[in-house]
Amino acid sequence: MRKVLYFDCFSGISGDMTIAALLDTGISLEWLESQLLKLHVEQKYELKLNKVIKNGINSNHFDVIFEEASDHHDHKHETDHHTHHHRTYKDIVQMIENSELNESVKTMALDMFRVIGEAEAKIHGIDLDHVHFHEVGAIDSIIDIVGVAILIDHLGIDQIISSPVPVGSGHIHIDHGIYPVPAPATLEILKDIPIKNTKVVGEMTTPTGAAIIKTLVSRYGEIPNMKVNKIGYGAGTKTFPTHPNVLRIMLGEGN
Repeated sequence: MRKVLYFDCFSGISGDMTIAALLDTGISLEWLESQLLKLHVEQKYELKLNKVIKNGINSNHFDVIFEEASDHHDHKHETDHHTHHHRTYKDIVQMIENSELNESVKTMALDMFRVIGEAEAKIHGIDLDHVHFHEVGAIDSIIDIVGVAILIDHLGIDQIISSPVPVGSGHIHIDHGIYPVPAPATLEILKDIPIKNTKVVGEMTTPTGAAIIKTLVSRYGEIPNMKVNKIGYGAGTKTFPTHPNVLRIMLGEGN
């Protein structure tokens, strides 16, 4: 029997929802924290995990809190604030490669970042090495992506299957103005992946969530034939009026 993980993304997917759902299968936050220390992130951050009720479902909610969240306001007068507050794709690759994480975690994390980097490079018409991530956003993405890789590796998963991915509707504000949902990077990453129409207004799938799906999932469809051993619920930050904004995962044995 193979260890199968099913992503039931009826409400989309993001990095923090994925970590929350994976931790909900019984992995301690302290253990994840100790693994993430291998990354040597210089910026001080704290991981928070708490239970929230989303439209009646008791779910894990994961968050990264920055101790110096107001930091970027203090540097406005500095001409070099870009060097302070942006990390390039190359910096992130270096950080992961130089970490003490095991090879399979490094490979998974680098694959996810490459997918995001390539989408951003294509959309903005720039080289991959010049793609930059805003400082806080970068650390957030690094923790989400590396955290997911650590947890998937720890669970010893043989195959990941996912439902089609709903992207949401409406508009979002991004650095470059107001864009329709899905955001350009999310849509680029989700090429060749079954996406799902939904009337929910809002961004349901983020670029990080899309990258997790793109790099880890081997097939798409309804719940597969499997014996479910563990179920995890990871809550998103938004609350939708008509359905719970959670990612449900099923962990078990399949053929």
